[in-house]
Amino acid sequence: MNRYGDILLTFVLGIALVPSNADADWPRWRGPQDQGSVAAGTYPSELNAQTLRWKAPLPGKGCSTPIVVDQNVYVTAPTDGIDSVLAFDWSGNQKWNTKFGPEVKGKHRNGSGSNASPVSDGEAVYVYFKSGTLAAVELDGTVRWQTNLVDRFGKDTLYWDHGTSPVLTKRSVVFARMHNGESWLAAFDKQSGQLIWKEARNYETPRECDHGYSTPLVIEHQGRESLLVWGAEHLTVHDALDGRVTWTCGDFNPDGNQLWPVVASPVVVDDMAVVAFGRNDKGAPRLYGIRMDGSGDVTDTNHVWFRDDISTFVPSPVAYNGNVYLVRDRGEVECIDPASGKTVWSDALPKNRNSYYASPTIAAGKLYAAREDGVVFVADVADNEFELLSENDLQESVIGSPVPIQDHLFVRGEKHLFCFSSK
Repeated sequence: MNRYGDILLTFVLGIALVPSNADADWPRWRGPQDQGSVAAGTYPSELNAQTLRWKAPLPGKGCSTPIVVDQNVYVTAPTDGIDSVLAFDWSGNQKWNTKFGPEVKGKHRNGSGSNASPVSDGEAVYVYFKSGTLAAVELDGTVRWQTNLVDRFGKDTLYWDHGTSPVLTKRSVVFARMHNGESWLAAFDKQSGQLIWKEARNYETPRECDHGYSTPLVIEHQGRESLLVWGAEHLTVHDALDGRVTWTCGDFNPDGNQLWPVVASPVVVDDMAVVAFGRNDKGAPRLYGIRMDGSGDVTDTNHVWFRDDISTFVPSPVAYNGNVYLVRDRGEVECIDPASGKTVWSDALPKNRNSYYASPTIAAGKLYAAREDGVVFVADVADNEFELLSENDLQESVIGSPVPIQDHLFVRGEKHLFCFSSK
């Protein structure tokens, strides 16, 4: 995705590599299983002229990750200073460009007004922009509805650019704002855009620790469709029907450290949430394993393991084949057992002064990690070990996460959308 990480979790079937199956899509930032990975397929070991299938120009700088639905690629970007969402077909031809209101530009060098990634239920594409525009767009580019959350609920007070992406429940599109001030989750009817519920989510924290850039996960909890939200030093579960809190876990910053915003989103494997916190970029990493059972306040019972030697600040973890993988901010790579938090193996990508803002992706045993300067590394991690396969310079900044689906790898650069395939 974008600079900040966003992750979701919906319990769905595994990925099938046939276009007629909905699970062949990549309908949201971290894919159909919300873990940033696909299990099967054939994906390129190098991203070069031989594997490049097409390269489509983008109209402006955006940092969101594209999504893929029914062999169509959707991505947000500014067009002549206007927020917009674009659709490309499987051959890289632009099908349509739907525009909204004026862009609000990003403040960070790796930020933009189009940080949030689109999400789709196969019937519409839902988008959000820093300007506050939240919209539902039909698959032919027609706007179903739009509203502006800044106009309705006030400006965000985030120190950096927004990072949270919208998520979908069975009925609603849900957006979270976590910042200094009134924090909340809000659910809007997917068909009409009508506000269904808005739930306050406010916690007293040290300075900037209430700033959140992560994305909620849609999960099943205690047999009910729910939302898992990480931010303001709390992991919370909300009922998808009305937003009420049904489960909460705190105690992530007992020393009261300041300037620890939440950027990386958690990943859930079985009943364990792996939560990255702290400032890995400043030598203060924190990584937690939180058991997802129970109800009410589980702070005293559900902290299973904790590490203060490894974590990640911006790139979100990826889950694959029962393990969790971290590509840390300076390129260190760690494979851990989510049940115990123990390291399975550790390695590192080549050292460089540039950092990693994109979240890593794993496709059929190949790890794709994009550095901010546009160098994308491919490594083999299939056999619980690390082997670097290639280093590929796309010649433009890459902040969005690589998207593997149906034997194709899509990479969104600052100026182009790339499609690679070894077939």
